[in-house]
Amino acid sequence: MNQKQSKILLIILKNGALSSSAVHSKITEEGDKVSLVTIKRALSGMAASGLLVVSGSGPSITYRVSVNGRLFAPIDAKEYCAVEPDRRFGLSRYNFELFQSVPRDIFDENELKVLNAATAEYEKRTKNTSAVVQKKELERLVIELAWKSSKIEGNTYTLLDTERLILNNKEAEGHDKKEARMILNHKEAFVFIRQNLSLFRDLTRVNIEKLHAVLVKDLSVDLGLRKKPVGVVGSKYQPLDNGYQIEEAVKKLSKVISTLNTPYAKALLALIGISYIQPFEDGNKRTARLMTNALLISHGLAPLSYRSVDENEYREAMLVFYEINSLSPLKRIFISQYEFAAMNYAVK
Repeated sequence: MNQKQSKILLIILKNGALSSSAVHSKITEEGDKVSLVTIKRALSGMAASGLLVVSGSGPSITYRVSVNGRLFAPIDAKEYCAVEPDRRFGLSRYNFELFQSVPRDIFDENELKVLNAATAEYEKRTKNTSAVVQKKELERLVIELAWKSSKIEGNTYTLLDTERLILNNKEAEGHDKKEARMILNHKEAFVFIRQNLSLFRDLTRVNIEKLHAVLVKDLSVDLGLRKKPVGVVGSKYQPLDNGYQIEEAVKKLSKVISTLNTPYAKALLALIGISYIQPFEDGNKRTARLMTNALLISHGLAPLSYRSVDENEYREAMLVFYEINSLSPLKRIFISQYEFAAMNYAVK
């Protein structure tokens, strides 16, 4: 997507369906000197490539952003989230067209080169590692994953606190016992995944419910798909609140993930999709992060610890997907975290 197309896409996202003359007017207001003919040509090209949907005929033709356009919209997450939730231009409701429109390839050729190069490095680093090294690397990964995934959820344990808890079962003083339980549940979930790899080649309702049950054990969270509405702090997005629709959304996500061309795509869509549907009363994003690892590990790829991710950047990227449905910010995080994992861990 070139710069001109990106500008047009953002203008239509912000304003809804527009005619070519309205798009031209908005672009010139922003200081760009471009002819109406050029804008019409660009709009036609974007419609032909699937970024826009055309409605009407003749002088009444308008253009709106397609699901494909939303998925790959180049959104600046920090800039978007700097605006108060109710003043943002994103969606406030679940997009029923979203998952069925996801293409089989959500990473472009250059992105796949980066991911495959990281995997090659990971395979080289993990080849012929001893059992002792494997054990130490596994402990380190689990500690760092449990710490950062819990921290994203507001857990106040430090990395050293987490290490003492996981290795020595020593809780940190002055902390709620639920924080320790959350961290230990991450450890148990990772062990559960490694012991049941054949269960996680794709996402299913059965495996996400089993994984969720491990992650919320002893945290007073109801199991199974939720029957009550939930909200998202700091977002105008309101997840589905109908039990039947939640069940159907999970089925649709599962079906789409099974059709994707690469394990990387399966993992990223699970990370985003579970968080978007919010199928459980609580623990949705934890389940999404661990399911991402389950899909990666079951395909022989590097698991993510999220150790180097900035929590605010992660939350902002997720909000952009909730409200715009753009993969772009979280895709960048996924690629950088996969590169980090491949270069820093030797866990098979």
